[in-house]
Amino acid sequence: MIVHATSPGLGSLGTMTITWPHGLPERVDPSRLSSEKQALDEWVDFHRATLLMKCQGLTSEQLKTRSVEPSSLTLLGLVRHMSEVERGWFRRHAAREEIEFHYSTDDDPDADLLNLGAADASADLAHFVAECQLSREATANLSLDDVVPSRGHYADRTRNVRWIYLHMIEEYARHNGHADMLRERIDGATGD
Repeated sequence: MIVHATSPGLGSLGTMTITWPHGLPERVDPSRLSSEKQALDEWVDFHRATLLMKCQGLTSEQLKTRSVEPSSLTLLGLVRHMSEVERGWFRRHAAREEIEFHYSTDDDPDADLLNLGAADASADLAHFVAECQLSREATANLSLDDVVPSRGHYADRTRNVRWIYLHMIEEYARHNGHADMLRERIDGATGD
């Protein structure tokens, strides 16, 4: 899907073509009668789609627009960050995959949020969608009661897969609140 968006006041200079990836998740209200695992999957999917919804129709420049000073938060930074969070919690921790982060490194741990100068919004959106699909596949056959070791700085902090799901819902909810305020600042659009 290709979206042509024009920034107000910039004329043709503000037009950037963003290619939206195929397979965008549809935002569906979670069922009120799901099993526990299905409910957790549905709520994570709902939040994934909400983040993308907050980005739709914007130019690359708008996606890189910072919030108010001193914050450096941007919508594109949130998309990149949540790609890393998906990879970290669902794939590295829950599924125990031996993979590195896509944007962040030991030398630059905040690259996902901050290194946006040369960032390609289309590629970053496609990476997010792909990462979400890989997370779904990685967790499809896991039990919520599976206990997994830490892959981070605190080796003694084991947790079960249920905790990871709940943490992901909290992480998305917090950042989708940020995304809502960023979007309102950019073009006045509000919504849930």
